[in-house]
Order: sequence, then C-alpha cells, then structure tokens
Amino acid sequence: MTIIVHHLEHSRSQRVLWLLEELGLPYEIRAYKRDAKTMLAPPELRAIHPLGKSPVIEDEGTVIAETGAIVEYLVAKTGQLGAPADPDAARRYRHFLHYAEGSLMPPLFTKLVLGRIPLLGKTAQKKFQPMIDVHLDYCEAELAARDWFAGDAFTAADVMMSFPLEAAKTRAGLDASRPKLIEWLGRIHARPAYAAALAKGGPYAYA
Repeated sequence: MTIIVHHLEHSRSQRVLWLLEELGLPYEIRAYKRDAKTMLAPPELRAIHPLGKSPVIEDEGTVIAETGAIVEYLVAKTGQLGAPADPDAARRYRHFLHYAEGSLMPPLFTKLVLGRIPLLGKTAQKKFQPMIDVHLDYCEAELAARDWFAGDAFTAADVMMSFPLEAAKTRAGLDASRPKLIEWLGRIHARPAYAAALAKGGPYAYA
C-alpha cells in the first residue's frame, strides 16, 4: 500500500520525503501551504492529527506523527539505513537520531522566533547565538572523525540531522568556518534521492 505523506512546504517533512526516496518506498504527497501571515500550518492538518502539525504519514490505516517516530517506523519497516552493526556506531546512530530534534533544533527555533520580534528580538538573537555555536562546534568535531554522523556509512541519522543544519546555514551562522559541516551538506544535497524528494516536495527554503 502507498504511504501518504501530509507534507507542509518549507518544513521538516521534507526529510520524510527524502527518506522514502532513499528507501525506495512508494508514497503519495498531500501538500499544504503555510499561512502567508503567521507561517503556521493550515487548520486542515488537524483533521489528520490533533496537533495539526507536519510531517504526518498514513500507512495501512495507521497515522504516525513526529519526524523521529516516522523515521524509526520507516527504517523498521524496511530494515534499511538503521543502526550499524558496530556497537559504537549504533550508539552514535541513536544519539543523533534524537539529538537533532531534542537538543539541536530548540535553540535554532528559538532564534527564528526571536527574529520576528521587533527591536528587542534582534538583541536577544545575538545573545542566543553562543548557545547555537556550542552545538555547531560539537557537530563539526563529530564529522572531523568520520564521514557520516553514525559512522562510515550514510544512515537515517543523517536524514534527521539535515533539517537543523540546513536551517543553521540559512539563519544561524553555519558557514565555511566549519568546513566539515559544509562538506557534509554538499554531499547530502548531491544524493539522487535528495534531489528526487526536492523535486516532488515543492518549495523548500533550506536546500
């Protein structure tokens, strides 16, 4: 059965499309646009899941929300791109799978919100940047030791890490001063599955 992806433009759900392409799973996109003023998801998404957020997928009558949960579900469904056999790589895989949204994304999202507050928001952004820099330095050091976040091979952990690091490059100081992260972004963007998902997903501000 074809998986339905409830996909919001310029959002985390682009990662789900990318993973589906990497896994070779058939899927159908149901696209939603953000409100032009608030940039929030439209109310129609609440008919799919009470939180009214994206991404949400439907598979054989089951509705699954939250990117990390969706990624784990799809990896388990196919047995591909999951935790490596090496114990240390498996530990890193699980760490980065959850670190992406649990630790890295919150300060990036806070900076975005602060940027929309006149005057005081921009001042607060500057004070908030050092916290983001700690995370970017940590990620740069991790990629100095290996090609991918879990180990020597691409995994779903790299899919999860893509959105926060793409967002950081756009609005939170990730630049050539952290060459390993920039090189990693270039490699994921060059993957055929990434390009295919981008072509199907529509507007995405971070690629």
